Amino acid sequence: MSEAKVAGTTKTDVVLVGAGIMSATLGALIRLLEPNWSITLIERLDGAAAESSDPWNNAGTGHSALCELNYTPENSDGTIDIAKAVNVNEQFQVSRQFWAYAAENGVLPDVRSFLNPIPHVSFVHGAENVAYLKRRYEALVGNPLFASMEFIDDKDEFTRRLPFMAKGRDFSDPVALNWTQAGTDVDFGSLSRQLIGYTAQRGMDTLFGHEVRNLRKESDGSWTLKVTNRRTGGKRKINAKFVFVGAGGGALPLLQKSGIPEAKGFGGFPVGGAFLRTDNQALTAAHQAKVYGLPPLGAPPMSVPHLDTRIINGKSWLLFGPFAGWTPKFLKQGKFTDLPLSVKPDNLMSMVGVGLTEFGLVNYLIGQLLLSEAARVDTLREFAPSAVDSDWELDIAGQRVQVIRRKGAGGVLEFGTTVLSAADGSIAGLLGASPGASTAVPAMLDVLERCFADRYQGWLPKLKEMVPSLGTKLSNEPKLFEEVWSWGTRALDLDTPVTA
Repeated sequence: MSEAKVAGTTKTDVVLVGAGIMSATLGALIRLLEPNWSITLIERLDGAAAESSDPWNNAGTGHSALCELNYTPENSDGTIDIAKAVNVNEQFQVSRQFWAYAAENGVLPDVRSFLNPIPHVSFVHGAENVAYLKRRYEALVGNPLFASMEFIDDKDEFTRRLPFMAKGRDFSDPVALNWTQAGTDVDFGSLSRQLIGYTAQRGMDTLFGHEVRNLRKESDGSWTLKVTNRRTGGKRKINAKFVFVGAGGGALPLLQKSGIPEAKGFGGFPVGGAFLRTDNQALTAAHQAKVYGLPPLGAPPMSVPHLDTRIINGKSWLLFGPFAGWTPKFLKQGKFTDLPLSVKPDNLMSMVGVGLTEFGLVNYLIGQLLLSEAARVDTLREFAPSAVDSDWELDIAGQRVQVIRRKGAGGVLEFGTTVLSAADGSIAGLLGASPGASTAVPAMLDVLERCFADRYQGWLPKLKEMVPSLGTKLSNEPKLFEEVWSWGTRALDLDTPVTA
């Protein structure tokens, strides 16, 4: 059914707020499940995926916990806790299967523009850290999802695989790698635009340059949104049976305005980011991997340093970072009033509680803000000792709003993603950051199950076409994992090397 104008208000079945990876994924899923539903996408900027999903605004890792050491903490007895790594990888497998289905069914016509095979690598130096990495490898490699991982502590093999990192290195300090050939680099901007394009070609209305200024619940359970054209100032109202707020850092203020009890007590803490980058072909040819290290002492989990191959618009780059930045904006193109205006009576104690307990984070941010350009390249030299200042430029990445959740009389700062939904399923939104985009498909399947409980069972056969392992832990089903992995590798052309 197409949109209909009723009493000056446009009616639609679904409104998606924000044109990033979350709304793009949910819109495509709904269009595949319900071809006749009317969908309206509202984006405050003039293009899709222009905030956190833009390839320059995120790490593009395709977080599958293959290389991120913060997902495999060491217990006090020296054993390695792999539970979070397994859980994140399970989620990524769901996204990968949906992308494979979408590639085979015309939803994603240009796979190589958003997905490229790039090894995922963990890197440490120093005898104690090498011993930790060996234990990590031994803990993970027995799991089917991590069975292809290699442990490398030979300097000649290190040099062969990572020549840029080996050049100028003093190998008297022992080094080790956990190497997984099966990693990927993901351009979430290209992925979002293809998903949105597919849904728009099948009837979704798109309102770019429009901002949702307010929303209210109607007596029939629907929502009326007040929308302003940011170019002309023109105003309109849109009434929707279901609203999804996938607006990145802009999600919290809108969920607060909705008044749903589920959003009470939540706050947000914005953290910016920056990367050093180079397109020097001699360097990009000498480093073809995403290499993650250990976070600096006292640094938050999202600050794990990494030196990454990126493929953006068909061209190879190297990025190193992230370096933290800070402004009170919730979006890169946001307002300095975003943080102060987000403080409400119901989340004040949560915010104050975090402010009183996160001295380490504050000190880390201050230190990062004081870094000079030369000091940033010095940090890079721990990974690549031969790095030269003039080869690198600074790229300001996107804003991330970390979730502050009520806990006891105060609050706690979290570094994951949180799906909020009203009890009646009429509105949902996503807060938080990493591993975020990589787990967009399971997050949006969670939204569908929560918000359309009466329809979800009827959708399951179609959903299992898209995600054959849905409802199954692949860690426990090695044969099924092998089947869906092989299918995904073929469908996504991941057995063809990158030539950028």
